[in-house]
Amino acid sequence: MDRYALIGHPVEHSKSPLIHAAFARQTRQKLSYRALLAPLDGFSDTVQMFRKEGGHGANITVPFKIEACSLATRLTERARLAGAVNTLTFVNDAVVGDNTDGIGLVRDLIVNLACPLAGRHVLLLGAGGAARGVLFPLFQTKPVSLTVVNRTVERAQELRAAFAPYAGQTAFTAGGFQDLDGWEFDVVINATSASLENETLPLPNSIFAPNAFAYDMMYGDTPFLAWARSAGVTQLSDGLGMLVEQAAESFALWRGVRPKSARVLRELREKSASNG
Repeated sequence: MDRYALIGHPVEHSKSPLIHAAFARQTRQKLSYRALLAPLDGFSDTVQMFRKEGGHGANITVPFKIEACSLATRLTERARLAGAVNTLTFVNDAVVGDNTDGIGLVRDLIVNLACPLAGRHVLLLGAGGAARGVLFPLFQTKPVSLTVVNRTVERAQELRAAFAPYAGQTAFTAGGFQDLDGWEFDVVINATSASLENETLPLPNSIFAPNAFAYDMMYGDTPFLAWARSAGVTQLSDGLGMLVEQAAESFALWRGVRPKSARVLRELREKSASNG
């Protein structure tokens, strides 16, 4: 049986094993998929050990996506642009790194949530691996503007310098949280780890334009979504759909067949609702 895994720190909360098990049943693929907790200083060793055990591929989550980029011996174009990897495929002696986060986010927003991005003003919170992974796909949707802000302003500015050549006609700016006063956005996407750490961000309520959409890449009723709701936002979503969509893309890379992601997402939402 082919073996796959999610590698990260932490991983115990992840729904990825459930999602890939559902994809395998749906497509009649024989495989196993498990969560592997890697020590913060032992990511490379964990990957190598999994390969020796017969692993065929792995999804990579926080905080190892940038480190995974360095570990890969070959990168796809979208992984190279992102500078971050969330999908590894082991082919003989090669380690192929890819990034399916961006396509997962865009597909969830546009297809699952009917939230268009073309011609809209988008705010991306954070400048780490999660943000890097989605910038290029976001530019491809042609928003009129895209602003990246981060607690450490220099990191946001470095991200702008790296991705400015791919912005096309999109006005691309970067700054800190303190620079947001007086600005309004149609779509606000949280790509920070604040929700994972149960923290709130120092953001003004005024960043939401009328009928704005608030999106958190983490899933669950996160502090960011609770704050957006208190600010009057009625259109909002967690990142469960992004998780399912990026997983479907990874599954297709590994197995050569794309599962029906909408069905699995619906089942997960229903299960979550029934569990209260």
